[in-house]
Amino acid sequence: MRGGTTTAIDSRYAHRPVMVAEVVEHLSAVPSGVFLDATIGGGGHARALLNARPDLSLVGLDRDPSAVEAASTGLADRGTTICQACFSQLGEVLDGLGVSELAGSLFDFGVSSPQIDQPQRGFSYRKDGPLDMRMDPSQQLSADEVVNGWPEAELLRILRDYGDERYARRIASAIVAARPIASTAALAAVAREAIPAPARRRGGHPAKRAFQAVRIAVNDELSQIEPALEAAIDRTAPGGRGVVLSYHSGEDRIAKHVLRRRAGLNDESRFRGLPRSPSQAPPVIELVPRGSRRPSPAELADNPRASSARFRGFCKLGDDQCKLGDDQAEGAA
Repeated sequence: MRGGTTTAIDSRYAHRPVMVAEVVEHLSAVPSGVFLDATIGGGGHARALLNARPDLSLVGLDRDPSAVEAASTGLADRGTTICQACFSQLGEVLDGLGVSELAGSLFDFGVSSPQIDQPQRGFSYRKDGPLDMRMDPSQQLSADEVVNGWPEAELLRILRDYGDERYARRIASAIVAARPIASTAALAAVAREAIPAPARRRGGHPAKRAFQAVRIAVNDELSQIEPALEAAIDRTAPGGRGVVLSYHSGEDRIAKHVLRRRAGLNDESRFRGLPRSPSQAPPVIELVPRGSRRPSPAELADNPRASSARFRGFCKLGDDQCKLGDDQAEGAA
């Protein structure tokens, strides 16, 4: 989840950016040019980066009109361009703006605290609201259709694949049996009762994984990651940099796969001394760090909602800036 509540650049969209110090540290070395914040949210990361690098021009994307409004208001003094669009549409947005090359990019996946903290958005399993969960309220598919209309087999699939839910079969069956389910509180109760009592006392709220699965399905979140990262890497200038913040094993798995492949790494490459496969594409990025980073203990103490965050970074090859020698600092997680 993308951060916790705090005083934001626009109080109507209160949001605390996750790992902001690490993001700025990594991205402050980008060359001058256009920077893309592909999931701008309330604009917290963007403002911190622009404070460090006022020479950058920023293009921000978000599918949530509330986030677009908040970021546009909060960053109005910086002359940024904020567009309502999915990050998977970054190519067409940048083409429309005449931007062919990026100095860098940031992807901050998942749901944001302002979305969760507004019960009427339907993201929260703790606060009652409608079964919505749409990041873009204008899209047709909502949680109501998924919960009350999708077949049991499809519910089982998303609970397993998107929620890593151990009791996916029981929850899917319970949802179908309880239809029609009218609200988030009702869905949370159904999920909770489907899980054995001993398991409810472990791992946080019993409905957490079910809500995550439905949200990811409603917003088709995972299928957009690979093409968007590919497009951002392709447009990045030599020496340019990117950051990916993920909060779910599926998000991180896709991001890791794309970044390692574009870095010319394969499964065997973690064993030192093995030659590159003849069919393997040459590297176009360097992973910086080589693996992933987690929030610091101090940040977790101050913002527990950051606990699931994983930071991955890259630098586009073709410039001496990429040869930093710090790839061993974080291991190869």
